[in-house]
Amino acid sequence: MPADQPRTLSVGFVPGVTPGKWVARWRERHPEVPLELHQHDDDALAALREGSDDVVFVRLPVDRAGIHLIPLYEEQPVAVMSRENELSLYDDVPAEELEGGILLDVLECGGPKSAVEVAASGAGVVVLPMSLARLYARKDAVHRPVPGLVPTTIGIAWRTEDESDDVEEFIGIVRGRTARSSRQPSQREAPKKSASQKAAAKKAAAGDQKGGKQSGKPGRPSGPRGKRR
Repeated sequence: MPADQPRTLSVGFVPGVTPGKWVARWRERHPEVPLELHQHDDDALAALREGSDDVVFVRLPVDRAGIHLIPLYEEQPVAVMSRENELSLYDDVPAEELEGGILLDVLECGGPKSAVEVAASGAGVVVLPMSLARLYARKDAVHRPVPGLVPTTIGIAWRTEDESDDVEEFIGIVRGRTARSSRQPSQREAPKKSASQKAAAKKAAAGDQKGGKQSGKPGRPSGPRGKRR
């Protein structure tokens, strides 16, 4: 393994992200390089910048200083509320309907899990990405899509100075490249030969070909030929 590659690939992610399919592909293609997963309830970028993670899945927007970031997919925003809340009667909650109620602030509640608990108590409504609403689902709470709101985005980030093949390989897997893609580091061609190396190889091949040739057709037995009668 090249010296610039991490011995173990460390992948971090925020709650709501399910990296299982990409991890499975990595382990299938590169069983020789262990992959570790770390969920970060707070700031996943801190683990990336500190070097404890090689790549992280983050929820945008984030501070992009010193990192590469590729947006991957969008998340549907939903309203989470008590089952007794009248908004639960909607299949899709119109965005303007949220203006008349009490909207809970996720940070003031202590995070998305606590916000769902507060909403379930009937104290208000909290808007979250659907993945988080499902992750922290409760029997006394429901969630409904809010089509009029801007969706959130999940992306993958890595340090700008990190040029290891393992990181590039994992990014390629996340972006959907196949195992035989020429853009994957594991499928790159061997370094091209120099002119002198090509000449030496050509000379050796010519010598092998000459030595392998037969020196002529099998000769006939010597002596006088018999006359035909």
